Amino acid sequence: MATRGKKSRTKKTAVNEHGHVIQAEDEPMDFSSNGTFDVNKYTVGNSPEEVTLLVGPDQDELTITIQDLSWSKRNRLMSQCLSWDATGNTSFDGDSYVRLCLKEMIIEAPWGPTTEAFLIRITNDLGAALENLVPRAFDNSELGTEVEGLKKER
Repeated sequence: MATRGKKSRTKKTAVNEHGHVIQAEDEPMDFSSNGTFDVNKYTVGNSPEEVTLLVGPDQDELTITIQDLSWSKRNRLMSQCLSWDATGNTSFDGDSYVRLCLKEMIIEAPWGPTTEAFLIRITNDLGAALENLVPRAFDNSELGTEVEGLKKER
């Protein structure tokens, strides 16, 4: 079965450092198989990856097998860790986010399945090593800019 290339229009947008749109124009976008965009470069593969972590001050080697989280899965886990109160304020449970990510990502490890019971028993050294595997929930560069702006206003 042959596939036809599709053409679509998209807006080419330029944004300044404050996030304001300074230029927007329509531009054709080519989705044909002969296009230069390689979608495989931006998808999570199905093959697990074996990684070796150095744990604690003795740098003990720990080899585990992990699977990367997709963009959608990461967003779903983040949503599970967000809560809203009656006044509309939000809070994020970072502890739950890290634990949920580790349970999803770690496929094979010396301790067997990565469960809540296991994660609440580990030391700070092992926890810190495992936490390095977890993708950031929020982009800290945006937060840093806002904090700097607040400091200058005071």
